Amino acid sequence: MSDVVGPGAADEGRRALGSLRAPLAHRSNALHAGAWWLWALGLATAASRTTNPLLLGLVVAVAGYVVAARRTDAPWARAFGFFLALGAVVVAVRVLFALLLGSPIGGSEVLVTLPEVPLPDWLAGVRLGGRVTAEALYFAFCDGLRLAALLICLGAANALADPGRLLKSLPGALYEMGVAVVVAMQFAPRLVADLVRMRTAQRLRGRADRGVRSLVRVARPVLEGALERSVALAAAMDARGYGRTAAVSPAVRRATHGLLLGGALGVCVGVYGLLSAEGAGFGLPLLLAGVAAAVAGLWLGGRRSPRTRYRPDRWGARAWLVAGAGAVAAAGVIVAARADPGALTPAAVPLTAPTLPLGAAATVLVGLLPALVAPVPAKAGARRPAPVAAERGEGAA
Repeated sequence: MSDVVGPGAADEGRRALGSLRAPLAHRSNALHAGAWWLWALGLATAASRTTNPLLLGLVVAVAGYVVAARRTDAPWARAFGFFLALGAVVVAVRVLFALLLGSPIGGSEVLVTLPEVPLPDWLAGVRLGGRVTAEALYFAFCDGLRLAALLICLGAANALADPGRLLKSLPGALYEMGVAVVVAMQFAPRLVADLVRMRTAQRLRGRADRGVRSLVRVARPVLEGALERSVALAAAMDARGYGRTAAVSPAVRRATHGLLLGGALGVCVGVYGLLSAEGAGFGLPLLLAGVAAAVAGLWLGGRRSPRTRYRPDRWGARAWLVAGAGAVAAAGVIVAARADPGALTPAAVPLTAPTLPLGAAATVLVGLLPALVAPVPAKAGARRPAPVAAERGEGAA
């Protein structure tokens, strides 16, 4: 006889599947802002280790998909389009410089020969005009695309992470510097939001929202809004006792400065060793030692600025998965670059079609994990409760 699945087993299966789905985001289960930044830095690290345009395009696509799936309706979430446009400008400027000023990359595929402007002797090595080869333009495009991918990854972190909640998670020693960094990070998203709001107001009034004249009309209210926010922020910081410090002994203060300085130097030298081919042996030990010294210095420095946290954000399992996805993407590309450097940094001369390294591409695709495990943001329409029967007119006599 065949086994019959009862309704109890079916309900348990549905509950198990439901537990694997990403929950609807609310205040108690919101993802830690630091996890988004670690994920984005992992993708940026992967992009910095390659000039393969296919792999760089995959990194940008992964970042864009996660932003589209998990960004909220907050003002800073609209800044991702600005970073996309900025990346396109970076690529265009890099190619334009190679077109006008030349490139150290040679090549035999001459596309056009521009009139060459003679330059004085003290500008030896610099030319204006001359031969433009396909190899030089391809090299400039790949180089600009790598920088654009770095900017887009950072823009993804800006669009997904709440700067205010990230500030709450900083240690006390970095609180004052963190406020300055958060204010600086909020400038671009809020500027974009103000521009969108003013252009919408211009269209509603029947005025043109494009061109130089429209930009002049919009610039003044946008700058006035930025000034008003700065004054309000200064008043709020003063009311909350920003800048106060506790009394500590000179020995603790000197130990804090020494640990922070030594940790910063260790991290810088360790990162340089990891990124360069000659420092593979000493890079990781120095990086770990620098991180340990910096953590100890931050712990000691936090005693100078005592403060409390209201409802602190918790680092849960989903935050580990999001941060781990970025780490896997970075580690996979670094390993692939050492195993097959020609695939991740293809030569521009001779000019050949790039191929997609499957191993590195698979690790970059792990970066899509936040689109599955991060809490789903509640949209503006989803937050409104459904009308009851009496409001819809149902059940009326």
